[in-house]
Amino acid sequence: MVSIARYGSWIGRVLSPLLLALAFAGQMRAQQANTGNASAAPETTQALQQHVEQLQSEVEELREQVKEMRAAMTGKVVTASGDPAEHSTVDAQAPAFAPATATLSTEDRSVLDYLKGTTINAMVDGYYEYNFNDPVGRVNLLRAYDVLSNAFSLSQADLIIERAPDVAAGRRYGARVDLQYGQATATSQGNPLNEPRPDIYRNIFQAYGTYVVPLGNGLTVDFGKWASSLGAEGNYTQYQINYSRSYWFNFLPFYHMGARVSYPVNKKLALNYWIVNGTNQTEPTNGFKDELFGLVFTPNKNISWTVNYYFGQEHPNAIAVSTCGPVPVQPGLCFQQVSPAPDGKTNIFDSYATWQATPRLGFTLEGDYVIQRLWATTAPGQSSAPSDVWGGAAYAKYQLTPRTYLAARTEYLDDHGGLFTGITSYIEALKEVTATYDITLANGFDMRWEYRRDMSNRPIFLTGTQGVYSTDQNTATLGMIWWFGRKQGPW
Repeated sequence: MVSIARYGSWIGRVLSPLLLALAFAGQMRAQQANTGNASAAPETTQALQQHVEQLQSEVEELREQVKEMRAAMTGKVVTASGDPAEHSTVDAQAPAFAPATATLSTEDRSVLDYLKGTTINAMVDGYYEYNFNDPVGRVNLLRAYDVLSNAFSLSQADLIIERAPDVAAGRRYGARVDLQYGQATATSQGNPLNEPRPDIYRNIFQAYGTYVVPLGNGLTVDFGKWASSLGAEGNYTQYQINYSRSYWFNFLPFYHMGARVSYPVNKKLALNYWIVNGTNQTEPTNGFKDELFGLVFTPNKNISWTVNYYFGQEHPNAIAVSTCGPVPVQPGLCFQQVSPAPDGKTNIFDSYATWQATPRLGFTLEGDYVIQRLWATTAPGQSSAPSDVWGGAAYAKYQLTPRTYLAARTEYLDDHGGLFTGITSYIEALKEVTATYDITLANGFDMRWEYRRDMSNRPIFLTGTQGVYSTDQNTATLGMIWWFGRKQGPW
């Protein structure tokens, strides 16, 4: 905004010479009158008189311009006398030279409000990895997302569209859709052994609607398909401290289909409940509905502790067949009954805690126990010995600079019964250690260097010779992650 002082200084510089000239001309005429100098040439006197009249005209013009400037800056109409008018149509409080505000139509305003509450986000995750075992087929055994070695690989490409509820703005409903493509999709979505028609849902990583019930502090209800929160690690790489995923991420459920509710009891405690079709099942393989009971305890801003108990039945009571009689049905909907159907249950105990010890140093600790039976112990003559998996993982992250950090992970997984590895003849004990260096080259672009060593008590890892196995697997990885979008916080 241009100030009055600034204009006053400029006006003073313009008027000063004019006023001096007028004063000088007046003084000359006075001297001529007092001395009676009759010898002065008439032509000189006439020219001087014209010059003085011209200067007077310019001064009057400048005065009018000053009045207009004052009126614009003070918001008042100035009269010819220099006084403000009694009734002004200009707001005296309005800033000088304020730009006009465009008037939006109702339709344009509704479009802007909609876009304000909607976020569109995208992520591309690729890597190059070298396996020192040079395995047959370039396969990295027991890896979730970094599944290939000695190859430029696309781990995942994601598109996330979300319109989250905003109770403060009067909107209690929302929805979210996550589309996923790449190697990670084949790993985590739609196992044919677990779903009758996996191809229908394979690229829909998440799709659910939300409503916040006006009950107490707000009861959040979701319906649809969502990523499982069992285990400390998640899907989107930019929010994981390591590039590769742990054994436990690979073993625990990836997703569920059903309904869930979350209720914040207070600022420190939130409760969760799910009722779903099963683990990694968009369409169920039996009529049993699995349940989860969980809580998140946050005693302060630096500590968070999550505890989950999951109870379900994962054994199918029917299997898909190619034909089912003369009546045409949709592909994948022909079934043959399993009789008697196994009724054994699955129990998952999952807990993990994070602690931000200092602004630069953070830790995470996870512990899990999974037990499953083929037949219920109460079935006469059909009880079976359980298979179980137990262990945990520990993580540490140290922020070197605002754009770089070091991270480490170590974990242990004891597989008794082949629930994870598929090996039932002996107990499989797995360990791994991972070191990661991350650099943020730009906002939305991370590069990670990682070294990982997998170890087993038995030779199971692939080598360059068919049929020959190793007790360890060492890999070096360069991962690159690009992402952008308006969503705030972890995806």
